[in-house]
Amino acid sequence: MKGEKEMKKRMFALLTAMMMMILAACGGEDADSASGSGGDSGGEIKIGSVIDASGSASPLGKGEEETIKMIVDELNEKGGIGGKKIKLISIDSKSDQNQAVLATKKLIEQEKVTAIIGGTISGNSLAMIPLVEKAGIPYLSLAASKQVNNPDDKSPRKWTFKTAQGDDVVIPKLIEYLEKEGLKKVAWLNVANSYGTSGHEEFTKLADKHGIKAVIEEEFEATVNDAKSTLTRVKKAKPEAIIIWGTAQESAVVTKNIREIGMDVPVIESHGIGTKQFIELAGDAANGVVFPAGKLLVLDELDDKDPQKEKLVAFKEAYESKYKNTASTFGGHAYDAIHILAEAIEKGGADKEKIREAIEQTDGFVGISGTFKMSADDHNGLTSDSLVMVKIDENGEWKLGE
Repeated sequence: MKGEKEMKKRMFALLTAMMMMILAACGGEDADSASGSGGDSGGEIKIGSVIDASGSASPLGKGEEETIKMIVDELNEKGGIGGKKIKLISIDSKSDQNQAVLATKKLIEQEKVTAIIGGTISGNSLAMIPLVEKAGIPYLSLAASKQVNNPDDKSPRKWTFKTAQGDDVVIPKLIEYLEKEGLKKVAWLNVANSYGTSGHEEFTKLADKHGIKAVIEEEFEATVNDAKSTLTRVKKAKPEAIIIWGTAQESAVVTKNIREIGMDVPVIESHGIGTKQFIELAGDAANGVVFPAGKLLVLDELDDKDPQKEKLVAFKEAYESKYKNTASTFGGHAYDAIHILAEAIEKGGADKEKIREAIEQTDGFVGISGTFKMSADDHNGLTSDSLVMVKIDENGEWKLGE
């Protein structure tokens, strides 16, 4: 009797082990299939996103993450891409470079995605690039630094593209505004990270050629909570205007401090402040601030003949209806990225090289950030015409500042 029970136990254990082996083999076949087809597992297309949905860059990243999810849902409701549904694997990089790298590694090695969208801020995007370039993964960054897509002014990175206007596009717009306003002596202040230093590099290249001089140049940390000591030095330099190159959170602190120490000069900032959170954080100090940005912020003032207006209206209405929050230009970068990628996958199928080539051949795509014309020499595809100068009025509203 005892021997019979023991035999039954052994048989049960053997059957269990066999079932586990069969399940593991089936799982292995699925993983191999995804790997061999570039994230196309037969019934779905895997796309990864690495977004700063939390942390200091979340005023930018939240709109990006929500927009990507919204567009993926819209595409899937219409049948996906080429009849295959999109599986979005979205990871919050928490405004941290290490988290961005770990997320990218997971998407490439474990999830075996077809392509990646993300890198909310320039530092995170730059940290992700070595992994995507080595793996040969089509990558659309949402960050602005020219270093992201074209680090040496000669040729762009092979697999990396971006949909945010680069500082090599934005700084010329800024210079044009300074010239128009007759502002020749300025103070330059930038956040001490890759976004700030890249903007400073482009400004330095162009300023002298246009007769503009930085009478003082300073940096501030992304974690700054009081910049008054730095601004005291700025005040002594007697600039005609102050340029602040940072994103919403840190720039709001510096902007408030400028007014708190009694400086009454024009304040011009980067496109990194184009979110309502900046206005909320800076309070009344935001009034009168001017900055270059995409056209979404001043949609109501655009001419009806503007080629972007119809798409801008549709995006704004869809986003705000779904999320009950203000649509942002940062969400617009995500909108452009997912649509450009979807069109490329439609053309290239599961072949990553063909997808990369299709992205590179994007020509005439009218998006939220502008009308894109990419090429082998230009992996951004935007010009200064994609920007307008925006002014924050006394009611905390965006108005055309040109």
